[in-house]
Amino acid sequence: MKYLTYLIIGFFFGIIMYKSEAASWFRIYEMFEFGSFHMYGIIGSALLLGILGVQFIKKNNIKALGGREMQLKPKKKSIPRYLFGGIIFGLGWALTGACPGPMYVLAGSGYISILVVIAAALLGTFVYGLIRAKLPH
Repeated sequence: MKYLTYLIIGFFFGIIMYKSEAASWFRIYEMFEFGSFHMYGIIGSALLLGILGVQFIKKNNIKALGGREMQLKPKKKSIPRYLFGGIIFGLGWALTGACPGPMYVLAGSGYISILVVIAAALLGTFVYGLIRAKLPH
C-alpha cells in the first residue's frame, strides 16, 4: 500500500512538472540565460513550500508513512562539499537541460534520448556510492 501511495504521488508530481513546463528544456535554457522568471518562480515556490512543510512537520511531530519518526537531524556543514557537489549538479543540469525530477517526466513524455541521461545519472550515483567513504568529509 505504501508503494502505491508513492506511485500515485509521483504520477501527480510528473503531471504538475509537465504542465508547468518545469521539464521543458527551453524553459531551463531560458532560466540559465536569465531570459525569463518562470523557472525561478517555480523553484522559489518549491523552496518556500519546503521550508514551511519542514517547519510544520517539526512543530506537529508528524510521522512518516509507516509510522516511523522523521529524521530531521542537521547535516554536517562543509563549504567544499557543497561547492563541489553544486558545481557537478549545475554542470549536469546545464549540459542535459534536466535535473533528476524532470528526467523521468521527460522519459514518460516520450523523449527517449533522456534515457541516456538517466543511465549516466544512475551510474554516477553508483560510482559516488563506491567512493563516498574515501572522500574527505
